[in-house]
Amino acid sequence: MSAHPAPASPTPPAQHPAALRNAELSDLLGHLHNCWDNERRSLSRQLHDSLGSSLTALTMHLGLLTQKLPPDPALQDRAAQMKQLLQQVVETNRQMQMRLWNDRLEFLGVRVALCEAAEQFGEQHHITVRCCQPEQELQCPRSHGVVLLHALEEGLRNVALHAHASAIDVLVDETAHSISLRIKDNGVGLLAGNDWSKGKFGLRTVRERAAYLGGTLSLSNHPDGGALLTVVLPKPASS
Repeated sequence: MSAHPAPASPTPPAQHPAALRNAELSDLLGHLHNCWDNERRSLSRQLHDSLGSSLTALTMHLGLLTQKLPPDPALQDRAAQMKQLLQQVVETNRQMQMRLWNDRLEFLGVRVALCEAAEQFGEQHHITVRCCQPEQELQCPRSHGVVLLHALEEGLRNVALHAHASAIDVLVDETAHSISLRIKDNGVGLLAGNDWSKGKFGLRTVRERAAYLGGTLSLSNHPDGGALLTVVLPKPASS
């Protein structure tokens, strides 16, 4: 009688290609966002260093030429129009620099950049914005500061669009191991059955950037009413 064949060893659990693919895509998105940030920063500096200095020189030259013009009303009027046009170009260049890269984040620190963004939003939309932060500058790399600023901007933008709020509380907290940002409004909150992760691409982008740094982003209703956006970023070992 022939011996029974030995039972086959259990097949190791198959890897989930979808999960691996999602992880790879998440890493790729994080890398692309970092590259895009660096490119925007470089373009902003070029606008400041090259175009900005040229516009400043043109403004000075135009001022000198205006002083030498004969008292001809037509010429004086044309010079005034040129000056006004040049001022508009200077302001447009400044706004483009700010849209490409918030240099206050780099030169003045995360605290100032977050505080000014909150104040400007409140003034623009006539909403009370209270910002509470640590007294000292946050100890985190530039990549963390970029994500925190983008999270604040996207969170405030969504409040303006959907919350119908009159007041917002922005709370920044720092521990030895993490940095957190919370944005609480007194608006209508999230509608039942509304999955924000399937819309609001700005917040989804920030969530991916936070995940790339090992952090999380969540949006939920607050027990006291309104919505609560929370971003938590772990500090790297070198911070």
